[in-house]
Amino acid sequence: MKKFTSVDEILDFAIGQEQDAVDFYKDLANNSLSPDMKQVFEQFAREEIGHKARLVEIKEKGLYKITQEIIENMQISDYLVSIRPSPGMSYSDALVLAMKREKAAFRLYMDLSDRAHDQEMKKLFLSLAIEESKHKLRFELEYDEYVLREN
Repeated sequence: MKKFTSVDEILDFAIGQEQDAVDFYKDLANNSLSPDMKQVFEQFAREEIGHKARLVEIKEKGLYKITQEIIENMQISDYLVSIRPSPGMSYSDALVLAMKREKAAFRLYMDLSDRAHDQEMKKLFLSLAIEESKHKLRFELEYDEYVLREN
């Protein structure tokens, strides 16, 4: 399993994951079944853009520091979702995928928060983790409302 070798690799990975989330939510918004969910997906895309901007700033300013030993213990596969969006994906499958993506993002930010030595970085990554957990909860509620109740 591939491991990170530097803080920049960790941040590049997180930035890439945020961009993937932006693209994913924009696609979901464009294919949404209801105007309400279209707005939710568009809002999530905007929030993920904000997450990405915060991570880019951290990388550019060199604000995040952790030891090489900790970096080597972080494995990329721990934060990946193996399912990829597909053009014919059903709404329920898209919601499940969104939940899994948000859970993976939550785990990444919790791990980065736990491993940060600087209190400001701990707070920042914890706040990102909390935002991702809120997204996951919103998708769980949507799944319950529109998928489970139909069955």
